[in-house]
Amino acid sequence: MSIDPAIAADPVQHAPVRVPEHLGVIMDGNGRWAIARGKRRTEGHIEGVKALRNLVELCINYGVKHLTVFSFSSENWTRPREEVAFIFNLLRRFVASDLQRLIRNNVKVRIIGTREGLEPSLVRVIDDVEAKTAGNTGLVLVVAFNYGAKAEIAEATRRIAREVAAGRLSADDICEATIDAALYTAGLPDPDLIIRTSGEQRISNFLLWQAAYAEFVFVDEHWPDFDESSFVRVLETFSRRDRRFGGIGTAQK
Repeated sequence: MSIDPAIAADPVQHAPVRVPEHLGVIMDGNGRWAIARGKRRTEGHIEGVKALRNLVELCINYGVKHLTVFSFSSENWTRPREEVAFIFNLLRRFVASDLQRLIRNNVKVRIIGTREGLEPSLVRVIDDVEAKTAGNTGLVLVVAFNYGAKAEIAEATRRIAREVAAGRLSADDICEATIDAALYTAGLPDPDLIIRTSGEQRISNFLLWQAAYAEFVFVDEHWPDFDESSFVRVLETFSRRDRRFGGIGTAQK
């Protein structure tokens, strides 16, 4: 059966759902999930990694081409030092345990965010996973790690300013495409859909430029509880959206 690139058969309910080309996810609620169960916050982060592994598989099965997940914000440094260290070690463990699986599944990994402040050993892990999956042609998994959208835009501005100062670019020639090319996400399409879990309804400095016309869906489940039924429900919601991009919706024509 041939499948429209934007429509996929839902393996759970066998109903057609519209699938975003680029899905962004703010994985929120690991700590609250753990506390609600009388566990340590770090146990929530462990379960969160399992939920991410499951989401990657869902994106492959449903035909999502790009998945960007917000794993560690540049503002998260204000959390307890022990928790930050645990999250960093969790990234190392995820790469160690899942790298071969990602390679087998043809997943290309791209990690965006500043490398400043990270331990050299962690930077080597990031470089290694990007290098070893660089040739893969399937799902592009973008991990926003030590990432903040305002900082990303500021860095892009500095890059462009240096080009102007060097005489390689005219200020009059700066356009949206110039900025797109200077962002961490250069070469990627903008997200069609952004999900945030845990009932919060804010963007929290995630893909501010890129999300200009993204659809947002907020779900009540904490991130570790986000499963295939949650995913399908979000796709059904997305399928009902009339994406106008500033124009006139189909219902008004």
